[in-house]
Amino acid sequence: MDLYQALRDRRSIRKYKPDPVPEEKLTRILDAARMAPSWSNLQCWKFIIVRDPHRKKILADSIPGTNPAARAVGKTAPAVVVLCADPRASGNHDGKDYYLLDAGLAMQQLMLAAYAEGLGTCWIAWFDEAKARAACDIPAEYRVVALSPLGVPVNQPSTRLRKEISEIVYKEEWGKPL
Repeated sequence: MDLYQALRDRRSIRKYKPDPVPEEKLTRILDAARMAPSWSNLQCWKFIIVRDPHRKKILADSIPGTNPAARAVGKTAPAVVVLCADPRASGNHDGKDYYLLDAGLAMQQLMLAAYAEGLGTCWIAWFDEAKARAACDIPAEYRVVALSPLGVPVNQPSTRLRKEISEIVYKEEWGKPL
């Protein structure tokens, strides 16, 4: 699949078919995630793949009920990715915690690879971290950064509108059009 097509067409998926995620696809997806750049190449991330219905329910219960992704995590997606990061294994410079960026880059690569494999994902950052931590017995020194359902989409939503480049890019200084 063309990278630019994946960047343009990948969407957040909240409805999944019950089909299991083939191990060979999962391995390729995780391999793509581990290739992400990170602060000093420290690779502070860990991924937990959750398929057990009981653990998935606990993870779903960690998500506020108004978030439509909770149903995907707890019921429809055959797998859930739990993204963790160790803040001590990344940089902190000028008040910026780079573990969040490192983890985000790894998850973005995972999500693009999943799309290329015909699978759907949905970045979830609004959840009760303590509940998510308990669901997977995650050590206290790790932060739970994000969750994502993973599976075959029921359908592919249409592409959403994005701001024009002229609205988000400046030349040389703030406010000067490109």
